[in-house]
Amino acid sequence: MKARYCSSVHDARGSLLLLARLVTALCLVSAGAGVARAQTIDPETLYKNSCAQCHDQPQGRTPSRTALKDRSPETILLALTNGSMALAAQSLTAAEKRALAEHLSGKTLEASASAANTCATNEDGSTAAAARFASNFTARPAWNGFGVDTTNSRFQKNAGLTAADVPNLKLKWAFGFPGGSQAYGNPAIVGGRVFVGSDSGMFYSINADSGCTHWSFQADAGIRSAPTVAPIGSGASARYAVYFGDLKANTYAIDAVTGQLIWKKPVDSHRFARITGSVSLYDGRLYVPVSSIEEAPGAQPNYECCTFRGSVVALDAGNGNQIWKTYTVPEAPVQVGKNSAGTSLWAPAGAAVWNSPTIDSRRGVLYIGTGNSYTGPAVKTSDSVMAMDLKTGKIVWSNQVTPADAFLVGCRPGVENCPKELGPDFDFGNAPMLRTLPAGTGAASGSSRSGAPAARQIIVIGQKSGVLWGLDPDHEGKVLWQYRAGKGGMLGGIEWGSAADDTNAYVPVSDVLAAPNDAGGIHAVNLATGERAWYTPAPKLDCTQGRGCTGAQSAPASVIPGVVFSGSVDGHLRAYSTGDGKILWEFNTAREFETVNHVPAKGGSIDAAGPAIADGLLVTNSGYSLWKGMPGNVLLAFSK
Repeated sequence: MKARYCSSVHDARGSLLLLARLVTALCLVSAGAGVARAQTIDPETLYKNSCAQCHDQPQGRTPSRTALKDRSPETILLALTNGSMALAAQSLTAAEKRALAEHLSGKTLEASASAANTCATNEDGSTAAAARFASNFTARPAWNGFGVDTTNSRFQKNAGLTAADVPNLKLKWAFGFPGGSQAYGNPAIVGGRVFVGSDSGMFYSINADSGCTHWSFQADAGIRSAPTVAPIGSGASARYAVYFGDLKANTYAIDAVTGQLIWKKPVDSHRFARITGSVSLYDGRLYVPVSSIEEAPGAQPNYECCTFRGSVVALDAGNGNQIWKTYTVPEAPVQVGKNSAGTSLWAPAGAAVWNSPTIDSRRGVLYIGTGNSYTGPAVKTSDSVMAMDLKTGKIVWSNQVTPADAFLVGCRPGVENCPKELGPDFDFGNAPMLRTLPAGTGAASGSSRSGAPAARQIIVIGQKSGVLWGLDPDHEGKVLWQYRAGKGGMLGGIEWGSAADDTNAYVPVSDVLAAPNDAGGIHAVNLATGERAWYTPAPKLDCTQGRGCTGAQSAPASVIPGVVFSGSVDGHLRAYSTGDGKILWEFNTAREFETVNHVPAKGGSIDAAGPAIADGLLVTNSGYSLWKGMPGNVLLAFSK
């Protein structure tokens, strides 16, 4: 493995590396069953021959050998088998990869035990247990799915907390992800439970009041997406399902009461396909976004670049049957030549969907943002906001805000697989937010069912370019305004999620390529005009160097009436007044915690997942070690 390849892969972007490292532990461990155990293998020699050139003298965001001890063996194995290091490790056997993962992490794969502290009154599959959950599902406020509503606003109107309560928030309980797993997925709060996944593919149902564990379920790969809970059927016979996707492009429906598998469906067969964005549920259908990490190996001369196309897949929520699948790149890839190594080259490819689809019931469409093209010239639907018909999947319109963005990791002059003109890698990691503007802010848009003019609406979405866009849903996504919040770049400027109430959008900035003290901050932007309402820079860092020493705010924001919450890569979770941006409360999560399930746990960077808020509870993950982040394995619950 060449050092320059290592460095370029790890220097790409957090979103890419995040996916590249995570595939399933369960699948891979079972794949290695029957293979001779590692006592006949010298893992230190494997490391020196295959890994030391990169990790002994790391560059950019390449983790050092010492940092690899903070990873779970599952995570390292996943990277070696089907992640960013898969090509570099292709000469190793399954047993050698397993031995290397255990050696570098200092842990055994069998050590990933289930959580302790099982709830004393745990639920079973009885009618009474189902009725209790159904009652809680109806009666208790929820943060369900990624955006708390189908428009992905991340605006919790019924938080059970007021702005006056926020300065008094205290830690209620802490849950440690066992077996070396890292905090990873977006949590949801539904029916008195917290549902959350981890990077090892273990998914948990946790009691929201006490933190005890109702059940756990092992998926085939890491779970980054937020769960969505909904009934299958109606009345007394309804069965409640929790839906999520994994990093092998599987979609699951799990019984929310018992943790039993209802159905599991793969939505894409490509080797590097992933479900990173959260699924969206509407009118009995599950809308699944599909992304990939093909741009990581794409530049390598022995890789047939590139054949992945982003997509949205509509599934029947009851049985998982596919209703339609629409690719973001309509043309199927064809062979366009060979490189000097004799490897076939393909095009077009790319336009992954990293974010959760947004439902527009008024117009009968969903909205998504797409990623960069993998092949040149860039496809017309990369770096775009798209509308698809909810019933048929037909592309209704597409607005490309950044043309000519064809990008692969590790490109440099002379690399034949690469686009001739390399783009800036300005994906949409944010989900589109569909907001209704206050009365009197502009002309009406369409008509309501009563025949009266419908209120004007706007699509608001942040981009890694650092720009927040305001788009017109009635005129094919025409740009109404744009606001520059950050400098932008491969790892910024608006990364994983903004939030919006009825007046403003709240936009955290992740300019990690800037100086550490200039990398963060949060902007409030008026929905109607696109003008700044206020801006609060990130507080000065306590640290001076090391992992996590940056003020970048990559994680999705969350807002309740009067307060917006935003986490930081340095481990702080902060609450800001929506009126003037004043910091009302903050908590440093980068420390050790005593956990309710007796698992040793510590917090670290807050990055890919944002806080869920409902029923008087705020829940957030802490610990995200990719690129310069600090590792950790804790889920924290706060209340007044």
